[in-house]
Amino acid sequence: MNAPEEREPLTPRTSLYDHALRQLHTAPDGRPPGRGFPMPDTARAERASKSAPPGTGAPKSAPPGVAPSKSDTPSGPATPAPASPAATPAPVASFSESKETARRLLAPLLTDPDAERAAERVHRALRGQGLREQPLRAAVARLPLVDPAAALALARRLVRHGTTAAAVGVGIGLLARLGEPEDIPHLRVLGLLRGFVRPVVEALDGLDRPVAALLWLGAHVREGEPRALVDALIRQDDPGARRLLLEVPVERRTMGAECARRISEAVRLADLLRSDPVDPRLLAQAGRLLVMMAGPYDSKVEILAHRDAVTLYEEVIARAASLPPDLDHRTVLASLALELHSGASLLLDWPAGRREALLDALGALPATRERASVHESDAARRGSADDRRRHRWVGQTLRQVFGAPPRTGRLRVEGTVRDPAYREPVETRLLIGGRPLVPEHFGKGPARPPGELLAGGGLRATAEAREVLLAEAWCTEGCCGALYVTIRREGDEVVWSDWRRSLGTRPSLGEERFDALAYDAEIERAEADRGWEWPAAATARLVEEGLRARPDLLTRWDLRKGWTGADFRDPEANTLSFTYWPGLAQGRRDRDGPWLQFVWTLPADGAPPAARAVAVLHRLATEDPKGYAQVAGGSAEYARELGYPWPETTERR
Repeated sequence: MNAPEEREPLTPRTSLYDHALRQLHTAPDGRPPGRGFPMPDTARAERASKSAPPGTGAPKSAPPGVAPSKSDTPSGPATPAPASPAATPAPVASFSESKETARRLLAPLLTDPDAERAAERVHRALRGQGLREQPLRAAVARLPLVDPAAALALARRLVRHGTTAAAVGVGIGLLARLGEPEDIPHLRVLGLLRGFVRPVVEALDGLDRPVAALLWLGAHVREGEPRALVDALIRQDDPGARRLLLEVPVERRTMGAECARRISEAVRLADLLRSDPVDPRLLAQAGRLLVMMAGPYDSKVEILAHRDAVTLYEEVIARAASLPPDLDHRTVLASLALELHSGASLLLDWPAGRREALLDALGALPATRERASVHESDAARRGSADDRRRHRWVGQTLRQVFGAPPRTGRLRVEGTVRDPAYREPVETRLLIGGRPLVPEHFGKGPARPPGELLAGGGLRATAEAREVLLAEAWCTEGCCGALYVTIRREGDEVVWSDWRRSLGTRPSLGEERFDALAYDAEIERAEADRGWEWPAAATARLVEEGLRARPDLLTRWDLRKGWTGADFRDPEANTLSFTYWPGLAQGRRDRDGPWLQFVWTLPADGAPPAARAVAVLHRLATEDPKGYAQVAGGSAEYARELGYPWPETTERR
């Protein structure tokens, strides 16, 4: 027994499961640090750097809901696997090559009836391969399960006794496909280790959504009100958790769409709403969480991942009449109506006619019936600027949902604004056959605003095919891609085809054909529809139209138009941006030379949009904007050379 392969099994290592248990029991507050407990090698290095003695000994008992380790009892020694000697890093392989390597190594091991022996073989097969997490997980997700019972036994052996991250990751991936309730406690413990949160949450999503949600929240929510709620849930302090749930602000600064979904799952929100009577504060909070989940500004459409979304809509709307008709509640109800009218929630698994019935129920509520004059009422003129803006939005939204005549064509195009409190841009909702196109086939961000997509005939069809950018990822196209389609007219039909994502796989869409007359009518109607606009948006549109008609207003100053719109921080103000390229006026721009970006912000002044736009265009025609706009980007050295102050925030970046 001189060969390394024969000697190695004699030197056992602590399983990662046991390591996680020990970390949990020694944590000062009973919870892992922000990114999770470190893996064993990292933990030893961190302790050594602090000159602290390493913790030893298995915990005497596991916390509630956590299974004790079998390796701490006489029956079930840890899978032997030694500390790996330093090895030369494997060459970096492509994703597909790494996935194929993992599949080739692991597939033969899933049918071994001896789980302990199979686990040892998995450790050996993966050692020194240098496989990255993503291709390894992708391979495990597609491994053929010829003998599911043997594969499940192997998965449990790896999860409970595995000693390397790669081997335990294989076990977690198999449990995501084969796991049963008895596996939940072990997965829950491993999910406390750094690097395992994501795969464990994915595995638990199929077994116990509340446990998966709580693990996700524990790893992702840092401080403030949501953290206090998460801590109360971890402590199983139900009264404290219910009180804190009512206090958590459901807004962009405190949570995103996934956080809202995970909170709903962790507290079992659908079950809470079934209690009788329901606290109106809880009812309103449930509505806010639904609205947040439906937002298009995340890596995926979270409302579609919530298994209880249909039930939540039903419970909230069934009791909505008990909500006092104040501004906040009317805003929630209008948001829910807008989502059921044209949002991603149309893609949920609705029983026949149920969504339409809920929408009718919302329309019949006293808080939504008087919609024609709501923004002109005394209530809308009182209060802060934000309150007035939200009153106006409620009226516009309810008229859009309940006041417009029904349309029967296969294509629906609607400019849409969500609750102004979220400070989200306008989006153009595109529905084909009643299904929202962008959430279903892109999902990484909203469709472009109507001021960009519809302006200048962006969706009009001609005999000459044109590729059109429909939607861009919320984090920009360069990060997570965009969705394109080619539009052309063929006789009495308009065809949408050649769908393309700028990053990632092609969308699974074939040709979409529309009757040309009906298509033209819908595009003309959408272009003329200004129901979504507020004064600053109308001003931006009129200025944009003026600059398209007279590009010389900017080129005379060596400027090229950037964006024109309402200011993100103050929706009642306007923002215009320009890029300064010396030589533009003479048609000889130096493409390799320095440039500057200028931004001109115009505070609200109460003037009508048409008058405001005329004043803006007049000033652009008569005064060089570089004299009153602010430098926002470009070359700091060039700005100083020309005597323009460089913004401090840009310089710090």
